[in-house]
Amino acid sequence: MKLTRRKLAQAMLAPVAVSAAAQTQAPPPLPANPDEELRAARDRIKTLSDALAKQTVPMDTEPALAFKA
Repeated sequence: MKLTRRKLAQAMLAPVAVSAAAQTQAPPPLPANPDEELRAARDRIKTLSDALAKQTVPMDTEPALAFKA
């Protein structure tokens, strides 16, 4: 079975998205001021990045990148 890199990435990230969605069942209340809103956004990003960091990706599935100027 041949998979493209995009399909492989979708297949690997789908369980992470589902588990992250399951962790946040109810949306948090809206922040009262911009500082609280910023803090809430950073907390959400930290939570999701921690969930993604727990996923292991073998090196042979990483795409080879070549940047040319």
